[in-house]
Amino acid sequence: MALTRSRAAARRRRWTAVLGATALAVAGGALAAPAGATTTSQPVEFQTRCVPPPIAGIPPITGTTTAEITVDKASPKVGETVTVTYTITKPAASNPVDLALPADIMTPSGKVTLGGAQSGAVTVNGPKKNPPVPGKGSFPAFSMTGTFTVTQAGSITLSPGDYNIHTSYLMELDTPCTVLNPPAPVSETVVASPVTSPNTRALALDTASGDPGVRVTVNGSKFTPLTDVTVVGRAGAAETADRMTVTTDSEGSFAARLKVNDVTTTGIVAYEGAAWDPGKGAGPAAYKVVVPAPPNSQTITAAVTAGELSMTQAGDAVELSSVDFGQGGAATGDLKTVTVKDFRGGPAGWSLTGKVTDFTGTGGSIGAGGLSWTPACTAKAGSPSACAAGSSGPVGSGGATLASTPNGALTGGEFTIDAGLSLDVPAFTAPGSYAGVLTLTLS
Repeated sequence: MALTRSRAAARRRRWTAVLGATALAVAGGALAAPAGATTTSQPVEFQTRCVPPPIAGIPPITGTTTAEITVDKASPKVGETVTVTYTITKPAASNPVDLALPADIMTPSGKVTLGGAQSGAVTVNGPKKNPPVPGKGSFPAFSMTGTFTVTQAGSITLSPGDYNIHTSYLMELDTPCTVLNPPAPVSETVVASPVTSPNTRALALDTASGDPGVRVTVNGSKFTPLTDVTVVGRAGAAETADRMTVTTDSEGSFAARLKVNDVTTTGIVAYEGAAWDPGKGAGPAAYKVVVPAPPNSQTITAAVTAGELSMTQAGDAVELSSVDFGQGGAATGDLKTVTVKDFRGGPAGWSLTGKVTDFTGTGGSIGAGGLSWTPACTAKAGSPSACAAGSSGPVGSGGATLASTPNGALTGGEFTIDAGLSLDVPAFTAPGSYAGVLTLTLS
């Protein structure tokens, strides 16, 4: 993704953004090119006490700070890293002296307070960047970023904490501002989910075919130890009457001798619980009941070969709309259409996720958390799977889900995925060319 400027736009001090999804790699046997979730952040006000530098010769200032906290992932998993942006839109402090302060001398830092399921504080820092501040003028808005690792599942609240404004002009000075009645109001909440273990259960048969009434040995592994498992034949997606229950050993393995009578059987599955669950089962393992042909007959067979899970995209560069210097706002555009083809057959669904780097350029950078998308997904007529678009919201460096299909008895099909894109450009970001890379991963 990149921000480029035409000559005419340069005269108007306007910017243009271009998105390039050129970073493609192979991941997990699929072509790679979330939780994501819609943010719930809201601006809050709280009382602060700011202490001017002693050289100013003025007493501490008690006033109202207006701030907002945003995150790159509103629905992270335990163990994931969340990027936090603490934006102070109206500081309680102001320039304490008559001397005007030049641009780019202020460096902010602060803390974000965690509550709810996880406690602690997140250290955040901002760039040395500000517009000129007139004598006795109000300090401008500024943003600070930091990260924390999710350690507990549940709702985690984020509240603005203390902050400091450091100025480097003639001398090094600090203006610390503390929350008078901590914690400040909650500005953002993330809902963390526990890490789910991948399903490693496996099934193997001692033979792939047999006459009606023959017993086939079904070997299972990686199931829950000392648990009842149902072993059952399948005719397509439906279960047959050929079934039995076995108990796994202390290592989660079993060996069952299943008698298969139903001539329509196409496979055998095994699962824990009262009904088939792709997350607690294995199979189907292919099996065919061989029916002796009657005299003077010919047996005709045909095979359906499983294909692959693959992805293509209509292009590798997206140009976003222009944004005026000094005003900022949303640079918008559309992701190049992505087509996913799932011709594997079987019960597994798929997930398409994306993450983006910071937008860097000659004038500085725009954080990855500034890019949001609104996904859409359409399944081609006749596709067994239904496609679900990911949640609208920020993409960020941590990533978000663009689209997915669920596990099921039979999955597959062809799917078209699109997304509206919006890059939040701060008002006084320096003019120039800015570039970032959006990487999509299909698994």
